[in-house]
Amino acid sequence: MRTDEYKPTWGSGSGFCGCGKALSLLIAACAANPCARAQTAGSEILAQQIQTLTEAMERVQAQMEQSQRELEAMRAQLSKLQRQIAQNEASAADASTSSATAAVEELRERQAMDETQIATQEQTKVESESRYPVKITGLLLLNSFVNTGEVDMPATPTVALPGAGSTGASVRQSILGLDAQGPHLFGARSYANLRVDFYGSGGSSSIGNPYSGYYNSTAALLRLRTAHAGLRWGNTEAYFALDRPIFSPDTPTSLTAVAIPALGWSGNLWTWNPQLGVNRDINLLHGGALRLQAALVDVGDAPLTPVQVGEAATPPNGAEQSRWPGIETHFALLGRRLTEDRPYNHFGIGGYFAPHFSTLIGHGFDAWAATLDAGVVLPGRFQFTGGSYRGLALGGLGGGAYKDFAVAVDTDLTGYYFRPLDDVGGWAQLKEKFSERIEANAAFGIDDVFASELRGYALPSNTFYQNLDRSRTYTGNLIYSPSAYLLFSLEYRHLESTPVTGSSAASNILGLGAGYKF
Repeated sequence: MRTDEYKPTWGSGSGFCGCGKALSLLIAACAANPCARAQTAGSEILAQQIQTLTEAMERVQAQMEQSQRELEAMRAQLSKLQRQIAQNEASAADASTSSATAAVEELRERQAMDETQIATQEQTKVESESRYPVKITGLLLLNSFVNTGEVDMPATPTVALPGAGSTGASVRQSILGLDAQGPHLFGARSYANLRVDFYGSGGSSSIGNPYSGYYNSTAALLRLRTAHAGLRWGNTEAYFALDRPIFSPDTPTSLTAVAIPALGWSGNLWTWNPQLGVNRDINLLHGGALRLQAALVDVGDAPLTPVQVGEAATPPNGAEQSRWPGIETHFALLGRRLTEDRPYNHFGIGGYFAPHFSTLIGHGFDAWAATLDAGVVLPGRFQFTGGSYRGLALGGLGGGAYKDFAVAVDTDLTGYYFRPLDDVGGWAQLKEKFSERIEANAAFGIDDVFASELRGYALPSNTFYQNLDRSRTYTGNLIYSPSAYLLFSLEYRHLESTPVTGSSAASNILGLGAGYKF
């Protein structure tokens, strides 16, 4: 017996089958909906990123366009500058070449000078009895001159006189020197040096004259110029010297005025007198120093002071007859010095006082001076140097129109009238160092005795010197040094000398100098 088995049949017409399909679609829709939502969210994020990148690219593009415009503007400016440079190319190239050549040449000059100095140091020194080092130095100097008017000394004129000119040459300004280093004493280093020249004059020396210059007609041919001996402790120095006053430390530059320094008797107090002094440098914070100087000085008589010859072959001068030494001081502010061979700024004030007594007039008087001096390094390799003074009876220092005082004989011939002469003067120089080998100097100096004081003592029978009231000198020179020990110079000077009565005298001086240093 067959039994029929029940098998459900899924058919389209069956209600159950329709419900199943609907359920299946609902489940599929529910399953697919989260994926759709996820895809939609991802698309939105991607779109935002694309939008952000697009905006960033737009900003970069804008910046690039701005940079391009600025670059084009810079190119336009550069083209304009290039055109301007091209227009001035010749002059700019010449200037650049000249500057570079000058710099190279200066380096070569310094190197040559250093090599020469090193070679000099390697030489065998002169042997002395003390066995301490001694060095011989000097300057063999030839100078020629052309004077358009009469002057007091043709080779080294200081005063113009009425009369005809002169032409000549001289080697008497040559200098010979010795430098010595001695033993240490009291913790200090000792030293000594002296300089002589050949600017004395021939003749008998049986009767001396306290003045050591050319005006002493009895001086020997060899003349002592300067001498120094002293002890140095760091910033302190004690010394004895025959030299220019400490309150007149600078001197104008010249190769044709050496026996008598340039502008001597025209504002430059220069005479060499015995001095005993001390120097002290106090270092300052900025690298400079304050220099304090003081000395006792024995000032010689002025050239025109009459010499009274007694039992002594060399009578004492007016300062010595007073039996009191002269006193001089100087205070200077020194700038920082970069190298030893380079100038530095300095400003100084000085003072001088010395009692005098004259046996000629049987009366005493006091000589004094107040001074200023300065040296300034200026831009462009320029240097200014100068000094000024105001004082009384300065003939023994190289001022006062060669006189300390004016004198006249009393009408009854039993005595003298006299008056110490007030004096004012100074000098200034501008130097241009083109290189280590070439320099140019221009200077002016004046010495002026008060005419109101001198006029009452002026007589027609007096010499030009006795009536001299004012001396002025204008000078300029060019100095060329092809090596450290060769010097050549061309110099021009104009002298004007004015007496208190009568006409002035003037002379133009053209000088050539050639020197060999050793």
